[in-house]
Amino acid sequence: MLYLENITKSFGSFIANDNISLSVNSGQIHAILGENGAGKTTLMKIISGLYQPDAGHIYIQNKPVNINSPNDATKLGIGMIHQHFMLIPQLTVTENIILGLENSWRLNLRQKHQEIAALSQAYGLEIEPTAKVADLPVGTQQRVEILKVLYRQAKLLILDEPTAVLTPPEVKSLIFILRQLAAAGNTIIFISHKLEEVINLCDTVTILRRGKVIVTTSTQAATPQKLAELMIGHEVDLNINKSPASTGKVILRVDNLQVTDDRGINAVCDVSFQIHAGEILGIAGVDGNGQRELADAIAGLRKIRQGKIHLENSQTIAYIPEDRQNIGLILQFSIAQNLILKAFKNLPFCRNYLLQSAAINNHAHAAMQTFDIRATGEDIKVSQLSGGNQQKVVLARELAGEPDLIVAMQPTRGLDVGATAMVHSQLLAERDRGAAILYISTELEEIMAMSDRIAVIYRGKFVAILDAQTATVEEIGLLIAGGTNIQT
Repeated sequence: MLYLENITKSFGSFIANDNISLSVNSGQIHAILGENGAGKTTLMKIISGLYQPDAGHIYIQNKPVNINSPNDATKLGIGMIHQHFMLIPQLTVTENIILGLENSWRLNLRQKHQEIAALSQAYGLEIEPTAKVADLPVGTQQRVEILKVLYRQAKLLILDEPTAVLTPPEVKSLIFILRQLAAAGNTIIFISHKLEEVINLCDTVTILRRGKVIVTTSTQAATPQKLAELMIGHEVDLNINKSPASTGKVILRVDNLQVTDDRGINAVCDVSFQIHAGEILGIAGVDGNGQRELADAIAGLRKIRQGKIHLENSQTIAYIPEDRQNIGLILQFSIAQNLILKAFKNLPFCRNYLLQSAAINNHAHAAMQTFDIRATGEDIKVSQLSGGNQQKVVLARELAGEPDLIVAMQPTRGLDVGATAMVHSQLLAERDRGAAILYISTELEEIMAMSDRIAVIYRGKFVAILDAQTATVEEIGLLIAGGTNIQT
């Protein structure tokens, strides 16, 4: 179906793809693995027409092709679902899906709504076609991206981290859909950092490291440990090693909190809890149950309708938002500039109202080494970094200055195993230092491994607060789905 021959792509002095050759067979699900910044997304953007290679050739069904635009890719039957959504927030679901396809002067939107509704039901990705994308949670926006490609009837589907924002039931549904599509003759390129998922779903896997192909192999004999070692180039510990908690005073207390979403509808309903110094309180739940509104309210980014948020004394807060591109970073600023966004008025970064370039650059250089931010220099715009390296910039900035409270919202979403391990170790080090951490994730295993206590949220309410050492996956899974209430 697809053959890439000696594909090379550079951005300035940085070589993202270095002489890459690989083939993808028709009807197969072919995984592409690699660390953040290994060149996966760049390669997929070349196939989908968003980038053009500096050198090399692309063949579709043994015929050489030039893919100069996404429109060219669509005509060739190529569709890509991006890790960072390519949606227009002000438009509805239907308008986003049909955008660029209709040439008629008269657009029958009612008919299109019906078509999208039928398509979403057929693939188990139900969604309201008339809903505005800006009002949808991240997990639901992902469904729109999937439906957009399916609506265009692509024969070669490229999925870049498609399950990063999906719940376990949604992941199972997507895997079922992908297997159906492959059985019908469609070809799928699947990019994910979830190694078990790759092994269970995919037929073949190609591993990239620093822009080069390391190996292409069958997934039948693969193990997560072996794949991780091939990705990173050395042994990696996939387990989370956490010391016993040593808690101190209460850092954050929340009493009877009510918060509305952007539409004015209650998203957080009568929530009460507290977090101590040296403790991680994890919040488990399906995406869209009020987690984002709760995190924004605690970080001071959203007004509360009722209740109180009380911080002991004048505690400092770090906030790692779920949307690193739109909230966590200024994409057109450099790495160095993004790292001082919360401290640019202070010494040593500012003196006599003038920014001190040397101090700012030295700070950035040290942070890049500590957090393994991979770029050719601190003056590189963060828009040019991979998603994982962008997340490392957010983490480096927010953890600077030893904050008392850390609100971490999906801190490992879309990260490779090495970067995920780094995030875990940094946050656990902050916990051991005495920080109070609110850890929000849709990854249940991660929540259970990182947390000291687990609060389960459903429809904006805490239905249980459990001891992480004694809680079970089955128990939490039932509560997440709206099962039996447990007294906290």
